[in-house]
Amino acid sequence: MDVFKREALNYMKPIWIVDDDASIRWVLEKALARENLATRSFASGREALAAFESDSPQVLVSDIRMPGESGLDLLAAVKEKHPGLPVIVITAFSDLDSAVASFQGGAFEYLAKPFDIDKAVALIRRALEESLREASVEIAPTETPEILGQAPAMQEVFRAIGRLSQSNVTVLITGESGTGKELVARALHKHSPRAQQPFIALNTAAIPKDLLESELFGHERGAFTGAQAMRRGRFEQAENGTLFLDEIGDMPFDLQTRLLRVLSDGHFYRVGGHQPVKANVRVIAATHQNLEQRVRDGLFREDLYHRLNVIRLRLPSLRERRDDIPILVRHFLVQSARQLGVEPKRLSEEANRCIASLELPGNVRQLENLCNWITVMAPGQTVEVKDLPRDLTQGQAGAMSAATAASAVVAMPAPSAGPLHGALDGAASLPSMSVPAPVGADGWIGLLELQAARMLSEGQIEVMDVLGRQFESALIRTALKHTHGRKNDAAIRLGIGRNTITRKIAELGIDGAKDE
Repeated sequence: MDVFKREALNYMKPIWIVDDDASIRWVLEKALARENLATRSFASGREALAAFESDSPQVLVSDIRMPGESGLDLLAAVKEKHPGLPVIVITAFSDLDSAVASFQGGAFEYLAKPFDIDKAVALIRRALEESLREASVEIAPTETPEILGQAPAMQEVFRAIGRLSQSNVTVLITGESGTGKELVARALHKHSPRAQQPFIALNTAAIPKDLLESELFGHERGAFTGAQAMRRGRFEQAENGTLFLDEIGDMPFDLQTRLLRVLSDGHFYRVGGHQPVKANVRVIAATHQNLEQRVRDGLFREDLYHRLNVIRLRLPSLRERRDDIPILVRHFLVQSARQLGVEPKRLSEEANRCIASLELPGNVRQLENLCNWITVMAPGQTVEVKDLPRDLTQGQAGAMSAATAASAVVAMPAPSAGPLHGALDGAASLPSMSVPAPVGADGWIGLLELQAARMLSEGQIEVMDVLGRQFESALIRTALKHTHGRKNDAAIRLGIGRNTITRKIAELGIDGAKDE
């Protein structure tokens, strides 16, 4: 095996086999001896734990059901002191509870008796590769760079951030969805003279039109029904700092006029107000749309476009920086493993090449979601091509669209100012993949909690409403698909009233529904 360096093999520790069944120990000892692999056997978990006081193996193979210390007890004790040690759990009881408990405890792989000896040896060899690779990996720096990327296209972005570091000039960031526009905006703020002042982000596409004006400029008490107190808008919250307006291309036309006025003379009025408020704010805008085309179509003001387009910074798609994919994958796997409290997975060379060859229309955000999926769903610590989602390996990368939530694996939380990985633009959407049912009783619910935590950590508002609408939309769309669009049947299957589903379909903008 190419990963077995000569020096590593010379000093490789033996494989420990822990099983109360002497015949199992004997079969594994003989099979591994034929592979020139040293072994050491124990009849109980207690014996193995005692041996750990003075020694440790390269790989541990342990039965689950044993007198005294169970294999799961042994696994927990070993992982506490040797978190990087691959542990293969074998058992005659191939039940789901044992598998779930094994993987939650950090097992490398789960093997049910009776097992094929050749497959068992191949699995042990995979664990050895992982163990030796783990030993050769350099310790990562404790502080991760705020933006990751070594490709020439990203070096241009870094140089632009450096040139703009001491400037207060307005910047327009363009690029496909999921390329990390908000992270670049945060980097521009962090390295500017305004770094110690607020950075306020607002996704103009995520706020209803009727609320966006108040969100931007605030309102006076009594300005409209429900305005019981004066409220400061995002411009006032960002005073002396930076205001990041994401998806600026979706801003309603009448609000574009108000924004232009602020950029022109530095003053604005709260909704219902009569006194001008001075704004000392640096504006950074971003969009994935072609603003020039929107100007030609009459959907975006040309004068506002020129006000925003002082300095344009284009972010490359992931297809333009494929050399960065392995770096980003390693970062995301470590990040998601840390969030779940498990050991990071690693990709085989073939799996790395497979992912690097994908189109990934969702760019770095889609890559991050894929790594989250791998952390939760892929078996073993070393991930092969066969372990990747079938939608991807069958060339259907577009199926990872955020438009549906059936069988969804929700993205794990990530620091809002972490390395360039496509921070969620506004209200986070639920990435979907065709995957098996989540492992564990609270699989998707726990992941939904992580998604909510992510949105809250990013300072997003109305999180319950955003996620609730996505949840309702996913349920209704799935039910309509199941009933071939018949909304009355869908209402019955969902346990809601006819009027309720009709109202929800209209509110959520769901197409394809029909009366009976």
